[in-house]
Amino acid sequence: ATQLLWINLITDTLPAVALGMDPGDPNVMNEKPRNVKENFFSNGGGKKIFIAGILIGLLTIAAFLIGYFEHGYNPFMDTIPEDIHEYARTMAFLTIIACQLFYSLSFRHEYKSIFRVGIFSNKYLVFAIILGFALQLMVLFVPILRESFKLQVIGIYDWLKVIGLGLVPLLVNEMIKLFSKKAK
Repeated sequence: ATQLLWINLITDTLPAVALGMDPGDPNVMNEKPRNVKENFFSNGGGKKIFIAGILIGLLTIAAFLIGYFEHGYNPFMDTIPEDIHEYARTMAFLTIIACQLFYSLSFRHEYKSIFRVGIFSNKYLVFAIILGFALQLMVLFVPILRESFKLQVIGIYDWLKVIGLGLVPLLVNEMIKLFSKKAK
């Protein structure tokens, strides 16, 4: 339960506030008005959310399984040392947060790439992502927090896996934008 609350705090609060301060698209007035019957899920919005949710879920499960298989275990074995459980849980915990923090960049614009919008044009969002990762490091390196969350300190190669998995939803969304009909 503690981990779920932390995930919501880090991935929902910080990026949401930062996205609310986004400078926006200067060409927004050149676009056709939206139909009054459209909602957030119209024009493929629901499909994007579904794809991202499934993808982030699968990547989190993959990180969890990596945590076991790297050490010669699988999650269905009867006798698994507690440190292996903690390692797998840590990999999943860090991956789901990395996925969501990086994926927040894709919400800057509905169909323009983050490279066209500018990755650093919303300094608040960049700060929110950095702060999110800094808070993650705090949870891992402050012993009382690490014990409360039942996590383990991970190595640099594990962080590379977490970051690599965390970037996948953003890259998939950028590919969808690249090949969408509305891309300009």
